[in-house]
Amino acid sequence: MSKLMRTSEITKRPVVTFAGDDVAQIKDIVYSAGGGAVGGFTLAGRGLFAGPLKQSLSWSSVAALGPDAVMIRDENSLEAAEAVLDASAAGGGSGGNVLGSQVLTDTGVDLGKVVDVVLEVTGEYGGQCDVVGYEVEASEALGTRGQKVLIPLPDTIAASGQHLMVPASAKDFVGHDLAGFGAAVTDFRAQLGRTS
Repeated sequence: MSKLMRTSEITKRPVVTFAGDDVAQIKDIVYSAGGGAVGGFTLAGRGLFAGPLKQSLSWSSVAALGPDAVMIRDENSLEAAEAVLDASAAGGGSGGNVLGSQVLTDTGVDLGKVVDVVLEVTGEYGGQCDVVGYEVEASEALGTRGQKVLIPLPDTIAASGQHLMVPASAKDFVGHDLAGFGAAVTDFRAQLGRTS
């Protein structure tokens, strides 16, 4: 069973232990080396004036990512913030925040600017949390200038500075809501597999 969610839906979500202790909240999402999956999360304390914590949470320690909370076994699941950040940087991480980046096709067509990232979460412990698409503010090339649309991504992501590259055929699989977007990602990736 898999579910799609936007990264903006995850930030500020509480981190709760199996015993019901509210130990932190998600601050930022850290992508694994290469940017195609979630490596973990930086954390903030709970409460109005709580700041960033010196602890982080690796994806492998997440028991479940639900609609209301991120579940972990206990506080021992948390680790030094540097551990998650260093693992992300190893092997040439994605280089930071993609929000605001321009999405271009490999034929040079501007599809729009990234306003959110779409993740697919599958399974529990040992499951995956992969980047499968971008939500963009569409350009004229998509015929819906200014509207937010979902663009599927191939298994690997190409990025250079403020530009993100997708195959030109991604235009044919643009979605408007998460409900049918999973099928669009599957169809897009299958089409890429047939043409490579």
